[in-house]
Amino acid sequence: MIDEQRLIRSFFEMVQIPSESGEEAEFINYLKDRFQTELKATCKIDSYGNLIAQISGKNCTGVAPVLFGAHADTVKPGKGIRPLLENGMIRSKSDTILGGDDKAGIAELLEAILAAEVHPPLEIVVTREEEIGLVGARHVDVAQLQAKKGFLLDSSNLDEVVFGGPSYMNIDIEITGKAAHAGMEPEKGISAIKVASHAIAMLRDGRIDPETTSNIGVIRGGEIRNGVPEKVTIMAECRSLNHEKCLKESQKIKEIFEAMGKIFGAKVDVRLDLETKASLIPQDAEVVQIAKKAIESVGLTPRVFPIVGGTDASIYNEKGIETVVLGVGVQAEHSKEEYIPVEEMKKAVQIIHAIFKECCYTLRRS
Repeated sequence: MIDEQRLIRSFFEMVQIPSESGEEAEFINYLKDRFQTELKATCKIDSYGNLIAQISGKNCTGVAPVLFGAHADTVKPGKGIRPLLENGMIRSKSDTILGGDDKAGIAELLEAILAAEVHPPLEIVVTREEEIGLVGARHVDVAQLQAKKGFLLDSSNLDEVVFGGPSYMNIDIEITGKAAHAGMEPEKGISAIKVASHAIAMLRDGRIDPETTSNIGVIRGGEIRNGVPEKVTIMAECRSLNHEKCLKESQKIKEIFEAMGKIFGAKVDVRLDLETKASLIPQDAEVVQIAKKAIESVGLTPRVFPIVGGTDASIYNEKGIETVVLGVGVQAEHSKEEYIPVEEMKKAVQIIHAIFKECCYTLRRS
């Protein structure tokens, strides 16, 4: 039986431990201690600081381990979080995010295991630095894992089953022009900002087509008002559910910046770094069907779709662990208005319980 107060207490404890991206060690160690003590888990922290916990099955035999994934880090501002429960809703009463992304998923999974009458052998992976590019997941050595099927607890709505993610290209651009006095001899300078602005004006950005997006996220340049700016750095991205489209659009961005550099006589260095490769699980795959049945068991109609956002599931799928993404009930994540209803958390636990039971039945049978 689900212990509502224990669930709330766990969540409150978790969000009050700061774990902004890159600063997850305290929270990872907290989880390791709790998993070892309360779940009798065998835990290790890998060379990158990710937590890997292995838990024996309960009243479930003949089934291979199943992966459950989550991430430890939060976005900023994630320090000094003070959770408040009011009218069935949990919010932050301080000037911060709540941290439900992804600590709600971890609290729900912990409660689900503690309250479960049956569950398969579990391999829980809690990664670092998910929010800044799925960095922790990329460092997970899947050779340490036996699971070939998995569920990532890291979406919003409980009726969601995400079965695919995009190719995601990081695009870093450095433009070097020539400094000069803006009033005395501007003709001797080459404005890196001018080069950047001409290139950006030629780009397609936002939604390119239903499965492809492009964005200029950061631009930094210039140091003084009265100087022709010599340097500009730009952080951009491109993503698509179609891998070839991602590569093509990223190359087009690179070529436009390089062409503008030649026109104005500036040096342009464009670095393309493919973070993830597009992956789509067949909609009739077992993990998709198990997730759908579990969601239906709590009275919801599952919505099955891919997203152009990045999750650790893209990494696991690329590494051979067939993984779908499930909702945890948190809303308005990545903002100070973030909240989660307690009833949604309880329902999420029920969905995880249904997944446990279905895994023990379906995977053993197959």
